[in-house]
Amino acid sequence: MKRSDLPSLDDLRAFETVARLGSVRKAAEALALTHGAVSRRVAKLSEDLGFDLLERDGRGIRPTAAGQALHQTVGRCFGEIGATIEGLRATLQQSGTLVVSCEPSVAMRWLIPRLPSFQAAHPDVAVHLSVGGGPVEFRRDRIDLAIRRLDFALPESWHVQRLFAEQVGPVMSPGLVAGFSTGHYLALGSKTRPDAWPNWLAAHPSARRPSEIRYLDHHFLVVEAAAAGLGVAMSPRILAVDDIERQRLLAPAGFDADGSHYGLIRTGGLPLTEQASAFCQWLEEQVGSFGR
Repeated sequence: MKRSDLPSLDDLRAFETVARLGSVRKAAEALALTHGAVSRRVAKLSEDLGFDLLERDGRGIRPTAAGQALHQTVGRCFGEIGATIEGLRATLQQSGTLVVSCEPSVAMRWLIPRLPSFQAAHPDVAVHLSVGGGPVEFRRDRIDLAIRRLDFALPESWHVQRLFAEQVGPVMSPGLVAGFSTGHYLALGSKTRPDAWPNWLAAHPSARRPSEIRYLDHHFLVVEAAAAGLGVAMSPRILAVDDIERQRLLAPAGFDADGSHYGLIRTGGLPLTEQASAFCQWLEEQVGSFGR
């Protein structure tokens, strides 16, 4: 058979899954397709090959003799392809490249300023930093480790290394402290957490109310705007800690824990590479002062 005469890989995958699971419904769930889509692919494959692949077996289905022979070959081939891909991934992981995904504001205002110390200690590890929030597609996006606020459901197979508790509070440039104490100030909040200011004001009834609450797209914009003197930002502590240390920002009301945490997460099933293990240990040292 010429290569151009080979059936569609999508059709072969649908048939292999049905034959392996013994059910079109189960195959549809495994492939994230509809029942009808799987049935059509298997029927098309049978038509293209010119012989029946499946037959009724009571209330279920089973491969015909020809279908069984094809299933064994297709299953073996898909298995070999999967093993080859996993081997290549493992080889690339050992090559010194480490892909770390991090929430944008944390990456810009906290992680990136600290990465030079990791590179100095591990010059052979090339850290590729990507930004993103919420659930992580480790396999699809080729991510090794992810730093996330743990406010979404995590699969049980994932490994989570808790980093620090989330703490939020108002931060401002030194020139706005007086206005903050008298209520003559503009409040700055992030659109990603629109309830942050109302919640803080409700928890601090004696605090002076702002003249207005204005929302920007991201926390890193909010904190930078506060440092520039544009208003008082409701900020996670981690995003302001460096500017507070340099006294570019002040936090006269302190920070309150909101009950959530940040964590370093990775998918299960594969052991940590040497590069990932080194990064995990380094990150643990960096967040030691934040507590859990």
